[in-house]
Amino acid sequence: MGSGLQHKKYDSPWDCLCPTVHCSFQENQEKKKVLNSLISGALAGAVAKTAVAPLDRTKIMFQVSSKRFSAKEAYRLIYHTYLNEGFWSLWRGNSATMVRVIPYAAIQFCAHEEYKQLLGNYYGFQGKALTPFPRFIAGSLAGTTAAMVTYPLDMVRARMAVTPKEMYSSIVHVFIRISREEGLKTLYRGFTPTILGVIPYAGLSFFTYETLKKVHADHSGKAQPSPPERLLFGACAGLIGQSASYPLDVVRRRMQTAGVLGHTYSSILLTMQEIVREEGLVRGLYKGLSMNWVKGPIAVGISFTTFDLTQILLRKLQHGPAADR
Repeated sequence: MGSGLQHKKYDSPWDCLCPTVHCSFQENQEKKKVLNSLISGALAGAVAKTAVAPLDRTKIMFQVSSKRFSAKEAYRLIYHTYLNEGFWSLWRGNSATMVRVIPYAAIQFCAHEEYKQLLGNYYGFQGKALTPFPRFIAGSLAGTTAAMVTYPLDMVRARMAVTPKEMYSSIVHVFIRISREEGLKTLYRGFTPTILGVIPYAGLSFFTYETLKKVHADHSGKAQPSPPERLLFGACAGLIGQSASYPLDVVRRRMQTAGVLGHTYSSILLTMQEIVREEGLVRGLYKGLSMNWVKGPIAVGISFTTFDLTQILLRKLQHGPAADR
């Protein structure tokens, strides 16, 4: 048109209204997005951890002992636990896991979405997939944020997993006894190896999953992978992430449970040295890794898939079928 007037293109019907109303609408949409991420993350963590709880407990029991790990010994331990303590004892400590993992997963997934957006804005990738390095950084920051907030709950969960139920009757009882007998600082024992392990674990897990989804979209022509494909991508992410950070996971568990198993581990290096001296490098620092290659991919695959599908479902409920990711 020759009038010289410029017509602004509105991104939503609210844009044509007054700035105050538009700003309020944008804030409301952002709050919904964060809430959706928190709900989806919480559900993802709960479903994934409950599915593999018996294997997780068995892995921890081997990590904190000097017994040699093998699939046969792991099966024998699970079977004897079932015979001596009952079927539901295989999920002992899972209540503590849920208390930790629900806020942990909610914070981690929500933080990951926010960090992706922040890094996307910083690097100029708004609305597009991040390049590899920012993708890794977003995952590492998300895992670190969640671990820092929820660490004492992870400590409690580890204690409940390796002790008889007579020792700690409840989650609150664990907190009370540790605080009274060992001091409050014990609740953060093993914190440093946890953070050092979370950086490669969360970074590689999110990086691998996001990368596989992008490669799939580029080569298949489909905007989103199917649920089985999401499970497979998540399994690959879990396998890579947990393998990279596993020795620090063993060190963390030893330091967390030292107070009830008669050990004194004062630092990461001294703990590693003692484990290697008594049990060897591979048999000590990588004890239980083969079980993690079963448990980890299942848990991470379920977690990522549950998060994605719950996000899609919540968006459909709010905005209709056009809201797919």
